[in-house]
Amino acid sequence: MPLMTVSILYSLAVLFLLWGLYFLLGYRNQKKEWKQKVNTWYPEQKRKSSISVVGDKFDQSETAKPLALKLQSSNIALLPSEYLGVHILGALVLLVLLFNIFKLPLNLVLLLIPGILLASHFLLFYLRKNKYEERFNSQLADICRLLGNGARSGLTINQGIEMVAREVSAPAGEEFKRLANELKLGVPLEVALRSIQQRNKSREFQLFIATILIQKKTGGNLATTLDSMSNTLEDRKVLNQTIKTMTSEQRYISILVPAMPIFIVLMMNNIIEGFTDSLRTVPGMIILVLFLSGIVLSFFLIRKITNIKV
Repeated sequence: MPLMTVSILYSLAVLFLLWGLYFLLGYRNQKKEWKQKVNTWYPEQKRKSSISVVGDKFDQSETAKPLALKLQSSNIALLPSEYLGVHILGALVLLVLLFNIFKLPLNLVLLLIPGILLASHFLLFYLRKNKYEERFNSQLADICRLLGNGARSGLTINQGIEMVAREVSAPAGEEFKRLANELKLGVPLEVALRSIQQRNKSREFQLFIATILIQKKTGGNLATTLDSMSNTLEDRKVLNQTIKTMTSEQRYISILVPAMPIFIVLMMNNIIEGFTDSLRTVPGMIILVLFLSGIVLSFFLIRKITNIKV
């Protein structure tokens, strides 16, 4: 075969190979784009495990609603089923710690675990009481500033609320998104604000709602009023933060002081065999009750002293 013919055939083979690769890559890109569009139009339903299905059913039940409200009020980003799962995991961890490491009797461990979990439940919600309102109120100064700037630039209150919903993060951002959606559906501003007011009963937010409603009814310079309120709320925020910083040592002491004696008793029981056997006698139980009562009393007294309201 002449050399020229071989060269032409080789060139044509390379050309067809490159042409085929080009069409193959184009087909793959087009297929990927269509797949993304189909997933956008018809999202794929991922299969859930049986545990997730049970958890979803519990979260949607009437039994879980009070717990969900408590978690929201405490600003804890957990679902009721997840919160119960954490408690079950904590019970297993306590069983291993108290029985295998600290060498406590099994019958005493089985009595202590429900008490510890119940105490931790109430203690958690006590320490984080109204955290949702506190975090919401810490954003009110920025909200007033945004609404004031919007009013100064010619925006209506409804448009200013939509701007706050876009710019402010959670939890205030979520509440204002809900407020903006209600206003778009035709709900009157006063009715929509009153519904949020029922979920947040703090003094700062009550003042904010009253200012908005009064300015809407009577007119006046809304931007100046909101700027003044923003400065006031910012000063209160700084003052509250200063008080928290000054009392932080005492608040940590209120947790460490009750925890240290309990930890020492458990460590001594691990070192000295039968150290806690006397607690199962009648005098030992009386001493244990007095000991626990003193720990609880000291905790609440220290927290009461350091709880300074402005």
